[in-house]
Amino acid sequence: MKVRSTVLVIAVLVLLGGSLGYVLHARQRGGQHQLVAAESSFTLNAPGLYYRDTATGRVARSQGAPDGPSCDRFYAAGERALCLRALPGIPARTQAVVYDRRFTELQTVTVPGIPNRARVSASGQLLSWTTFAVGDSYAASGFSTRTSILDLRTGYLVKSIESIPLTVGDTRYHAADVNYWGVNFAADDNRFYATVSTGGQTHLVEGDLRAWSARTLRENVECPSLSPDGTRIAFKKKVSADPAAPWRLYVLELAGLREHPLAEARSVDDQAAWLDGETVGYALPGRDGKGSDIWTVPADGGGAPQLLVPGGSSPVTVPAATGTTATATATATAS
Repeated sequence: MKVRSTVLVIAVLVLLGGSLGYVLHARQRGGQHQLVAAESSFTLNAPGLYYRDTATGRVARSQGAPDGPSCDRFYAAGERALCLRALPGIPARTQAVVYDRRFTELQTVTVPGIPNRARVSASGQLLSWTTFAVGDSYAASGFSTRTSILDLRTGYLVKSIESIPLTVGDTRYHAADVNYWGVNFAADDNRFYATVSTGGQTHLVEGDLRAWSARTLRENVECPSLSPDGTRIAFKKKVSADPAAPWRLYVLELAGLREHPLAEARSVDDQAAWLDGETVGYALPGRDGKGSDIWTVPADGGGAPQLLVPGGSSPVTVPAATGTTATATATATAS
């Protein structure tokens, strides 16, 4: 009996050791996203608010536990989610990871710089991200950005959209200091809106992917966010020379280019997100002096700011799933 018991204990230990070895091997081969898939049922299939939990750096749903992947910036739409992670080491590098609704990794792109902005088109087929190539704040002088666009329909990656032909007013424009950031896609998966900075001025630009062109619409518009109905843009406007509080949130009506300030009087250094057709969400420094909190404000300029999620950032409202499509996993590095 002692021999049989000993054999049984050894067999169990072997099985446990094999399982532990597989988990460690998966950690080394597949990265953190595979561990999330193995340890959690966290998905995008439940509609509601998703955001980055600043205490853990992981994605959370509503007020639930942060069981999603670790991200520095997060966004989701359609059948896709986009996660930006700062990679360790010098020089700074960012890993842009594309997921499906089950948080299965579909594609990874590594680019230079610090994670800054992330957006996904309503269809989930177009993704864009911005990194700081130089500096880490729009309030500082001498910063430089790098903005990429990935088209999942074709697999084509635009490593930097700075090469897009730009028209300022009625004139084709060329300058060495052109920077783009904060891309937002229209519902047709062709038009997009973004900020371009040059000559000390910022502009709202409307871009055309098929024609590969961009034109300025208005000055002093940063980090645009297109409303669900495609008629308005929430943005931050520079209203002060004070580097500690230079911006205020506004909404611009695209039809007549009329703007109005929102009830949030504090300076917001974030790309606001439309949580529904009438509400804008954004992050402000945390009231406890750590991380950030998510606040909301009515888009019509009325009401008052409301605290939505203490200790959160990167808010996005995800609707119910409408079906999924298979996409091959790929890995790419952009230089």
